[in-house]
Amino acid sequence: MVNEERYAVYREEAKVLAAIGEHVHAQVGRVTVRLPRAVAQAAVDAWERDDPDDGLRGETIEQYEARGRAGDVALIGLVISEHGRWEDEEVVVDLEVSYAGSALLAHIEAAGTDYRPKERPSKTA
Repeated sequence: MVNEERYAVYREEAKVLAAIGEHVHAQVGRVTVRLPRAVAQAAVDAWERDDPDDGLRGETIEQYEARGRAGDVALIGLVISEHGRWEDEEVVVDLEVSYAGSALLAHIEAAGTDYRPKERPSKTA
């Protein structure tokens, strides 16, 4: 049996997370990133692909999530194609923090237990 009181706490904490997100959104608009040419080009290709709108009824949660992630890649590709600055084998682009966050979350989930957060710089006296 599920402890409903515990899930009530979780739902309240989800509201706190949304409130934190509101403040992050107000303070951080874009983040400048450098991407390898192949990754950037794959994102642009996703943007330029013309997918039909049919055949999506009855998709599973996994299919829905995969389509959503593909949509995020395509939107990043749009930003790259319109605002990216190609430098040798990289592209430099300012991404909305939500796009960068979506990409980071996908990386974390793909890495699974191998994921390690970046070390914080140590404070010097």
